[in-house]
Parts: sequence; structure tokens; C-alpha cells
Amino acid sequence: MVGPTIGEILPLAIGVAISPVPVIAVILMLFGPRARSTGPAFALGWVLALAVVGAAVLLVADASDVSSEQGPSDAVFAIKLALGLLLLALAVRQWRSRPKEGEEPEMPGWMSAVNEFTALRAFGFAALLAGVNPKNLGITLAAGSTIAQAGLTDAEPWVVLAVFVALASLTVVLPGAYYVVAGDSAERTLDVMKSWLTANNATVMSVLFLVIGVMLVGDGLGGLTS
Repeated sequence: MVGPTIGEILPLAIGVAISPVPVIAVILMLFGPRARSTGPAFALGWVLALAVVGAAVLLVADASDVSSEQGPSDAVFAIKLALGLLLLALAVRQWRSRPKEGEEPEMPGWMSAVNEFTALRAFGFAALLAGVNPKNLGITLAAGSTIAQAGLTDAEPWVVLAVFVALASLTVVLPGAYYVVAGDSAERTLDVMKSWLTANNATVMSVLFLVIGVMLVGDGLGGLTS
């Protein structure tokens, strides 16, 4: 049952991985004077935050017995429905915030200070983006709930969670790995990536919220009405 469960959480992992702002932040850090310490620290903070949130969901779900011989608990489907509706609302908000034609996209003010972060600050900042950001928190909760209701045994839920965290972290780990391998020659490619993500952040997030939101609403409604 591990394989089918990984298939279920795969779209959710991709949903976390496709996060333009953290990727932009990583690239800016790699252009900064402390790239070799802040890049790994950011990646570590991101991975640990996702792992902690996911583990907390599994532990709470296990204590609440959300999966039984009679099937998954209705509470799990209700959570998915609520999270799906939240993501749909965020999709509308992001779509409305798109820059108009000829208008420069507005990014958070802290972006200008990212390349001056220390390793500790990069770690904490990544943990906030991964574990507290509403989009990532909601999707990770949904992933944890999906794993919990799958009826997995022994170490299987933790294996699936590890796969989720690994896939959800690819986009913040790969730029740093590419920078280490390619060195200064990576700067141009990463700069092009940063510019594109900055210009299309709102559109990318809107589409992502819509797709994941519809999936969770459908899953939640289907479970509650079956």
C-alpha cells in the first residue's frame, strides 16, 4: 500500500515544491557573501519544518485512530474539504494580485535583505516559510492526513512521509546543489530563473492553489458523501 499512497501524496508534494518565493530567496542567498553557509542552512530549515509538521499530523492521527477497519474517519475528509476551500480562496486572492501589463511585480520587502542573512537566520526563515506559511502548512496537513488514513503499518507511514518531504524540498535543494557543481557559471542560469519566478509568482501560485484546492475539495466531498 506504500506505492498507491505515494501516488496520492505526489501532487501535494509538488504543490509544496512549486513555491516561487522560497526559490527566489535561495537564489538570492547564493548570490550573497555567505552562500556556502546560508544555502545549506535554508535547505535544512525547510526540510526539518516539513518533517516536523508531517510527523505531528501522523502522531495526532495515530492517537485519534483516523484509520480503522471501517475505513478512514470523516474528520480527515472534513479537514481536506476545509483546506481545499482555503486554497481556492487563496487562488482567487493571488489571481487578483497579478501585476497589470507593464507593471513591475511587487515582492516582499524582506527580499532586499535576504543575501545578507546569516546561516541561523536563513535556517529560521526557511522553517517559517515551510512550516507556517498558510499554503505549505495546509498542503502538508493534507499530505499527513492522506498518509494517516491509508491504513499503513509499522514504519510505512514514515517512509511515505520521508518521500513527501524529499520531493517537496527539491526546488530549494537543487539550486544550491547546482551552484556547488557549476560554480560561478551557474549565476546566469539562476538569475534568469529568479527573474521569471518574480514576474510570474502570482500566476503560478494562483494556478497551483486552484489545482490542489479542487483536488482536496473533491476528495473531501467524496469521502463525506460516500
